[in-house]
Amino acid sequence: MSITSSPPPISPYSPHPSRHLLLTPLFSSHRFSPRRVPRRLRSRPLVSSMAAFKALIFDCDGVILESEHLHRQAYNDAFEEFNVKCGQREKGTVNWDPEFYDELQNRIGGGKPKMRWYFKEHGWPSSTIFEDPPESDADRAKLIDILQDWKTERYQEIIKSGTVQPRPGVLSLMDEAKAAGKKLAVCSAATKSSVILCLENLIGLERFHGLDCFLAGDDVKEKKPDPSIYRTAAKKLDVQGTDCLVVEDSVIGLQAAKGAGMSCVVTYTSSTANQDFSDAIEIYPDLSSVRLEDLEVLLEKALAAK
Repeated sequence: MSITSSPPPISPYSPHPSRHLLLTPLFSSHRFSPRRVPRRLRSRPLVSSMAAFKALIFDCDGVILESEHLHRQAYNDAFEEFNVKCGQREKGTVNWDPEFYDELQNRIGGGKPKMRWYFKEHGWPSSTIFEDPPESDADRAKLIDILQDWKTERYQEIIKSGTVQPRPGVLSLMDEAKAAGKKLAVCSAATKSSVILCLENLIGLERFHGLDCFLAGDDVKEKKPDPSIYRTAAKKLDVQGTDCLVVEDSVIGLQAAKGAGMSCVVTYTSSTANQDFSDAIEIYPDLSSVRLEDLEVLLEKALAAK
C-alpha cells in the first residue's frame, strides 16, 4: 500500500530517574558533525544582525521521543476495537503497516486529517459506530472524532507504561537553553492531551511547567506544514520569527518553520532519514552531541547568509 500524491545527565527534577537509559542514536556509523556548517553558509562573512537567538522551539513526536510506531499501534488498535472496514477491497479491519504509515505521517500532519484522507481514498468504512458507511459530513466527523479519542486514550496508556524514553540529548539541550535565558517552547501537531502526557512523563513536570510556550494541534486551525503553529508561538513568546530556532524531525515540520520565517535544524528518525532537508541549517541523527553554542553559531551564520 502506498501514497502517490554521553546521554544527558540525570536531572534532579526528572520524574523518572531510572528511565534515563536512552535509546541508541540512529545511524551512528555516519553521524553528522554537530559543528559542520552547510557549504552554502561557509563562504559568507559573519556579519552583525538585528536578530538574535531568543527562543528554542521543539516539535514533540519524532524530536522529543521516537513515537511513530507507538501512534501506528494505537491507530490499528482503534480500528480493531471498532471493527473498521473499508469496502470489499480490504479483508479484515483497517491496518496501517509500517511502510505505509511512514509515508502517511510524513505527508499529512495530525491524526484526524490522516484518517479523513485515508477514508476518502479507500472508501468511508463500516464499523460498530456506524453499521453502514457514513454519508453526511456530520456522521463522518463523528466517526473520526470517536476513533481519534479512543486512539488518544490508547496512546496515553502506552506512554504511561514506562517503556518510552526521550531521544538522546533533548533534556540536556533544554536545560542548557533555560540556563542561558533562552525562551523555550514545544509545538506539536498532536492532540493537546497526548502531548501533555508525553511531556509530563518524558521531560518532567518542572521542565514542562517551565516552558514559555506550549502549543498543540488543538490550538490552531491548520496543521503543519502550515506555519500557523509557529507564527502563533512567536506571538506568544513576543519574538520575531528570525529570533527563533526550531528543532524538527520531518520535512512537514521543516516547511512549517520555514513558512514562519524561522531557521530549523533537523534531527531525523528512521522514517524521515531519506527526506529532503536542504532547507535546514543543519541535520543531526540525534541531539546527543549538540550544544547550545553550536546552535547559536549556526543561527548567526544562517541569518548573515540571507
